[in-house]
Amino acid sequence: MKMLRNIPFAALLVVLFAQVACKPDPEGPEAPGPGGHNPTPYALEIPPNFPPMPIPADNPITVEGVLLGRHLFYEKRLSGNNTMSCATCHLQTHAFADPATTSVGIDGIAGTRNSMALINLGWEQRFFWDGRAMSLEEQIFFPVRDPIEMHETWPNAVAKLQADPAYVSLFGAAFGTTTIDSVLTSKAMAQFLRTLISGNSKFDKWSRGEVALTPEEQGGFVLTFLEGGDPAVFPGGQFGADCFHCHPHGGGRFTDGLMRNNGLDFEEDWTDLGLAGITGLPQDRAKFKTPTLRNVALTAPYMHDGRFQTLEEVIEHYNSGGKPSPTVDPNMKYTQGGLGLTPEKKAQLVAFLNTLTDWDFVNDVRFTDPGAPN
Repeated sequence: MKMLRNIPFAALLVVLFAQVACKPDPEGPEAPGPGGHNPTPYALEIPPNFPPMPIPADNPITVEGVLLGRHLFYEKRLSGNNTMSCATCHLQTHAFADPATTSVGIDGIAGTRNSMALINLGWEQRFFWDGRAMSLEEQIFFPVRDPIEMHETWPNAVAKLQADPAYVSLFGAAFGTTTIDSVLTSKAMAQFLRTLISGNSKFDKWSRGEVALTPEEQGGFVLTFLEGGDPAVFPGGQFGADCFHCHPHGGGRFTDGLMRNNGLDFEEDWTDLGLAGITGLPQDRAKFKTPTLRNVALTAPYMHDGRFQTLEEVIEHYNSGGKPSPTVDPNMKYTQGGLGLTPEKKAQLVAFLNTLTDWDFVNDVRFTDPGAPN
């Protein structure tokens, strides 16, 4: 097995003389580390317009844990044939999304969904398009053992990590134990993912009074929090884009994180049941998690199945009103007649959405592959 590169010397010293011990991976609770283990608290940089990030009491963020999680995020040995890491389908240049319509696993099998962008996950309460995981730690277990994705068992993945003295050292520094298991692996990766905070786009700088938006960009922003529809047809209509119900900008997230049917298909055309595939409830059919609009210009293609390639296509979907069905979201209330946005207003929306691109985020060296050359 290859050794990790560029691991800080201090981390390697932590368990220099530790014995490497392998055991079957339990995917169960990890016993506390040995006494005296004292990792360094990690200072999260929370943007001023964001709320505090809720951190699980059993997984505080530490410098050592984040370093380990960063290595694991780019670690291809977590896959069955050692060719795919989490970063394979979550590219930093695309705001940790996948430019492929649907991601392809190690066996060349294409999945049915587009990989979601990994942005500001520390504030989310559900994960995956179908909302099947309720925490970052839980979410991390799925891709490794998914037969279409990384197609590996956790015991095999952990054994490969355990055989690498560099990882033994990193786990010792992060958790005070030289015994590696899937629970600690998921905790370290979750710590790293919580550091992927995006909050310094042009819109954020404008919100702080540091830059000015163009009239077109300002017009697009105003449209996002105006109700849609002609007031002569829809009471309360404001000829707006009606985005704010699902993508509120308060709190900085640009998503409510809820599960919704946004009118992509008629009921007879549903091929993916979304949340209902998890709950089995008819009222959850075709409901998917609302994605963030942050860095949306970099995260194409769009929707759970990657059906739209451009922002213009997405806007036209909502402008058309979408397709009615028994579970369509109440906020998709213009399925008859549509929003009626003019070409000028559509262009304004695109201009505004481009202001949500955070170039500091996609170029932040703290998120890059720690094994790659500088």
